[in-house]
Amino acid sequence: MHNLSAEKAIISLGAWLETPAGSYVRAWQQARLDMLTADIFGFNAMQIGLPQINALSANRMPNKWLTDTHLPAAAEDGNTVPIVVVHDFAELPFASQSLDLLVLPHVLEFTEEPHQVLREVERVLIPEGQVIVCGFNPASLWGLRQAAGRLTGAHFLPQNGEFISLPRLKDWLKLLNMEVNRGHYGCYAPPFITTKWLDRFSFMEKAGDRWWPYLGAIYMVQAIKRVRGMRLIGPAWKTRPANAPKAVPATNRIHKNTDQ
Repeated sequence: MHNLSAEKAIISLGAWLETPAGSYVRAWQQARLDMLTADIFGFNAMQIGLPQINALSANRMPNKWLTDTHLPAAAEDGNTVPIVVVHDFAELPFASQSLDLLVLPHVLEFTEEPHQVLREVERVLIPEGQVIVCGFNPASLWGLRQAAGRLTGAHFLPQNGEFISLPRLKDWLKLLNMEVNRGHYGCYAPPFITTKWLDRFSFMEKAGDRWWPYLGAIYMVQAIKRVRGMRLIGPAWKTRPANAPKAVPATNRIHKNTDQ
């Protein structure tokens, strides 16, 4: 059965992404995901959750899918996002070691079992497969405003999210033998709710990336599944040393022994 509270939280995040602040976040994440996924090769790629972001649009794998906890409502033009599987994020319905790439946009923050979701991610990834995780940074102006909103009731971000710091997430991934690359931060503008004020502070994007890179409202981390004791082996080319003695046919060896 689906976790109803988690499903409602994901839905509320999807609605928030349609707001001016959500569009600002979506634009940064789309550009960063396009950059990270463009050169990841393989056969099977999967985006888990949040169909409002097309995380695999720049990836060139032949098989790309999107899953979620629910089927989306019809869009204004009558079309729906092509979700191929509806499932509980804590139990991925895929074979072990079957996927080359998984992208989790804000999934861990809106599920009650983030550790279980990561264990499932590790299970379904092939050796050397990759995962990309997006999240809200609690150590940012947006995180501080969200913390204050929990006291006042004026939430800026969806209230059901449990935001995970990037260092903490890296520790979780390392426990699963996932080799973590450096994180990427973005969205340095203050937590405004209007496009007008977000645009006025757009200059902070370059300044923040240079002067306070760990205070962006959004982070993204990429990790590779490593398997202990496993190494890539090339072709077993066998060459004989130049000074190696030539092999003597078995019949010659028999005749030689009988002559003695």
